[in-house]
Amino acid sequence: MSRHSRIFRNFLISYIVILIIPSLAGYMSYRTSINVTQSISIENSVTQLQKSQQMLERRMAEVEGFTRQLALNQDLYVLMNEKQGSDDGNVYGIWKIMKEVMVFSQTNDFLKNYYIYLRNYNVVLTPGSAYFRPEHYYENAHYTDMTLQQWKTDLLGKTHSREVLPLKPFAMNGTQTSVISYMQSLPLDSFGAQAPATVVVLIDQKTIASLLAGVKDRYGGWTYVSDAQGQAVSMLGIGEEEIKTMNGDGGIDKAKQSQFYHDDLVITIRSASTGWIYRAGIPRKALMENANDIKYISWSVTGGALLIGLIVGWFLSLRNSAPINRLMGIVREQFGKDAPIGRNAYDFLQGNISTIITSNQALEQELNRQLPLIRDAFLKRLTAGEFQTREEIQAAAAQAGTGLTLNDGGVVGILHIHGYTGLDAAETVEILNELSAARLLLKQSLRDITGGILTTDLGSDRVVAIFPSCEDGETDIDRSEVQALLEPFAASMFSDYKITVTGAFGDPFASGMEVSRSYEQAKETMGYADYIMQRKGFLWYADIRQESTTYYYPLDMELRLISTIRAGEEEEAKRIVQSVLQQNTEDRELSPEMANQLIGELKGTLLKLLDQKAFAESEGFEDAKDRIMDIQLTGSLDLIRTGLNGIIESMCGMITSKKNDLHIRTVEGIKQFIAERYSDAELTLYRIAEQAERPEKYISQLFKEVTGTNLSDHLEKVRMDRAAELLQEKSLTVDEIAVQVGYNSSHSFRRAFKRVMGVAPSAYRQSFD
Repeated sequence: MSRHSRIFRNFLISYIVILIIPSLAGYMSYRTSINVTQSISIENSVTQLQKSQQMLERRMAEVEGFTRQLALNQDLYVLMNEKQGSDDGNVYGIWKIMKEVMVFSQTNDFLKNYYIYLRNYNVVLTPGSAYFRPEHYYENAHYTDMTLQQWKTDLLGKTHSREVLPLKPFAMNGTQTSVISYMQSLPLDSFGAQAPATVVVLIDQKTIASLLAGVKDRYGGWTYVSDAQGQAVSMLGIGEEEIKTMNGDGGIDKAKQSQFYHDDLVITIRSASTGWIYRAGIPRKALMENANDIKYISWSVTGGALLIGLIVGWFLSLRNSAPINRLMGIVREQFGKDAPIGRNAYDFLQGNISTIITSNQALEQELNRQLPLIRDAFLKRLTAGEFQTREEIQAAAAQAGTGLTLNDGGVVGILHIHGYTGLDAAETVEILNELSAARLLLKQSLRDITGGILTTDLGSDRVVAIFPSCEDGETDIDRSEVQALLEPFAASMFSDYKITVTGAFGDPFASGMEVSRSYEQAKETMGYADYIMQRKGFLWYADIRQESTTYYYPLDMELRLISTIRAGEEEEAKRIVQSVLQQNTEDRELSPEMANQLIGELKGTLLKLLDQKAFAESEGFEDAKDRIMDIQLTGSLDLIRTGLNGIIESMCGMITSKKNDLHIRTVEGIKQFIAERYSDAELTLYRIAEQAERPEKYISQLFKEVTGTNLSDHLEKVRMDRAAELLQEKSLTVDEIAVQVGYNSSHSFRRAFKRVMGVAPSAYRQSFD
């Protein structure tokens, strides 16, 4: 018992020391914290308000993300760009859009109330209803301070880009509330006076206030949010009149983050992204109560923690010393000896555990000796295809220590040792031993070539070998590299040991799950080599020409051919046709009937594509159709390929021509706009893109492709040409001419003129004197 008590005491003393050190540090921290409690409370309040700000901005970002998802919705894009007939409407399309967007209102409380206005149909879509006249929606839900006409004009009749309408009273189904409104026109790049569609998200003030309730719930204070113009977005615990009074008080410094106003600590944060102003008020009394609470809580917690720590330390000392005592008892029983008197218990355990480790190492060595048998069994199961999942292969490969991973590529081969055919019925121990030695030499020689080859026996005179890919990350093995390894190997086996070796290989595999397929192909190839060709050397499965009664033209390849032609990608379309013809002529032997059907399928694909609107309105439509119909199997493969390629060139040319015509018209419109507005100093790429109704980057790239000149250089050239004309007239000063051609600064004008024309404006004018 004395030894047991010593271990227990050591543990207990350690826990007591651990308790004393943080207790001393905690006392010092307590003395310091009393002096800074008020500042910490202020920082916590600021943090709480910042978190509320981040939550609100994140939720508003989700609202913006919702409108962007609507902008990317293909069904909505088609619907809002349809031309509304006089007596019909796309009721199914409207119903489908309602069904698709309804899920947003079920997962986000900021999106419970929103509507989408489709201008072409004059319809308002909500999560649960469709109003085929805006007046009907206005009867159920409207701003109480806004008439129907104002609503139509200001919200539905204008183009909006991430606009937020401040807090306004709102009535919905007879219920009065206040909402802010997030407005976005669709598509996102709408610049005109009226957009095809408008999305309005109505966010209840109570929902916003719930995100800002943390400060009020914690301190009993108030919160207020306003936009950059000072208009209210949310109020909680304070009235609008009180806010106006405080804002008008000269004692409030609007630049300060925290300050005392009367009996409240006022915290102010301005959002860098939205410009919104967040304010929170915390009663001074609440801040001081926190300081006293910390004082009493600190003493109570420290005393309770010390008491609980002593109890827990006592318990842990008993619990942690008990296993060591039991372990020592087991060691004494197993080894039949006690710990020496005065010796540390851990030293006693260390000596005996060392003996156990030594015994374990001997056992591990025996297991390593058996590892080749485990590896051989794994390879036999792998080639037989007995594994069902990749995870199962990975686990078995790791256990067998093969180094095979799921991403390894390679090929399976069967190597045949010749010279023993016909001896099966009269095998003797000597012949079997000789074959066993030959197999051993064969496998050892393969390992000498490269350590990555895995081998296993197949009968008495054959060896299965798995050749991994030669480079990391490669899933396709190079056939020439395998040939380069095996041909010198076979010559060496014959010259050194008089052993003749031939081999058969399947197709390469990309992962462990395909090893069995490659193995079966190797077996088939071996039979072909042994009994049909009497081949010497090495034969690959790909060398056996396969006959087929069906042609190769899968649906995904047809869809790829259609999409590439529609995109005008001529070379890629030709490559697809070449691949189809190669698969069906070089890798297969098709009957004439199957070949006719294949050509018919290819012609059908081109005819089906030609009937689409993009081609039907082109001048070469009839010619291309006649050329497709003229393709027959009676010609040679080269004639068929040439004919198909010619048709592809023609069809892609139609697409390219349409694109070029549209691009030229767009660029000419840009040039005309610049010629009319070059004198505007605010004429920027954004303004030009707005007029062309295209994105800025698209306009810039298109202008460069069509004209070979940057858009900014063209604008500058137009201005300089006009400036040169005005300088020749001599009726205006240089500063006046700078304003006339769109420059706010005469210095910028002079520098640009000299860069383009090569001389200063004054020198250019003097040259005409």
